[in-house]
Amino acid sequence: MPQLRKDPITNRWVIVKIENPQKDWQVTHAEVHSSRTCPFCPGNEGMTPKEIAVYGKRRGGEWGVRVVPNKFPAVRIEETTRRTANGIYDRVGGFGAHEVIIESPEHSADMADFSIEQLELVLRVYRDRCLDLQKDVRLKYILIFKNFGEQAGASLHHPHSQLIGLPIVPSRVLSEVKGAEKHFEYTERCIFCDILEQEEQKLIFLDSGSHVALTPFASRFPFEMWILPKKHQTHFEASSDEDLASLAIALKGALSRLKKALNNPSYNLMIHTSPINDNTSDMFHWHIEIIPKLTEVAGFELGTGFYVNLTPPETAAEILRNQKD
Repeated sequence: MPQLRKDPITNRWVIVKIENPQKDWQVTHAEVHSSRTCPFCPGNEGMTPKEIAVYGKRRGGEWGVRVVPNKFPAVRIEETTRRTANGIYDRVGGFGAHEVIIESPEHSADMADFSIEQLELVLRVYRDRCLDLQKDVRLKYILIFKNFGEQAGASLHHPHSQLIGLPIVPSRVLSEVKGAEKHFEYTERCIFCDILEQEEQKLIFLDSGSHVALTPFASRFPFEMWILPKKHQTHFEASSDEDLASLAIALKGALSRLKKALNNPSYNLMIHTSPINDNTSDMFHWHIEIIPKLTEVAGFELGTGFYVNLTPPETAAEILRNQKD
């Protein structure tokens, strides 16, 4: 019997299959291939634009994490932010920042298998780049995301993630912010904190001390997972080094369990944080969303805005919880 579930944050509806849920998925592996011509490998630094920052410099000139401008940017810092109209249509210049965070010098490395120290370094780079770009008052939102595997949109196998700074707050994030604000108006509580308190047993499958990983009640996709700080925090970039140490443990645990449970699927990872300079300190709660590429969005989803999830989040949480570290 299917069940319709309403996301308490965005009011989006999801159809969840309750009876005979799908537990085993045949996935296309997110394989990693070697390449002598990889632009992200040490020794090939001349194949990328001039680096913005280097972290974890080692003997012999090798680096731990390297940040470079995207060679084929979706937006450009040189463009204008001027807004114009053409009848009912609005246009804004293609201004923004688009950077690539090369997460490791090892071509065949996998974030799920990173050491905790390497993951902490990557997370510190995320934080530092957000803090640096926020100095540009034209930027309204910074999204950090990772595409792992060809099915998730990764064009290069070398471990990397991306950052895009925008002059507009994306509608997906805005819907979460507005939903959180509406809940706060009625309850004077954070909706994410309420979710954490209510779902402590059923949907939370990992606790790293300061962060938890869970499968959302109205998961859009099978094995969708979120990582949240247990303590209310609005902006990811406000995380301390101690916070990031706990986050690294939670992120590694979530990714490694996903890898074991589904035999290394492709996935998309996004950090949803509060818009820059927005006063949402009591309302919004930053979080990481991880979505394995197990199904395709088709006509029904596109036509209705509903999603169909063949694996209930309770089932996914149990499977992930039972994976051995």
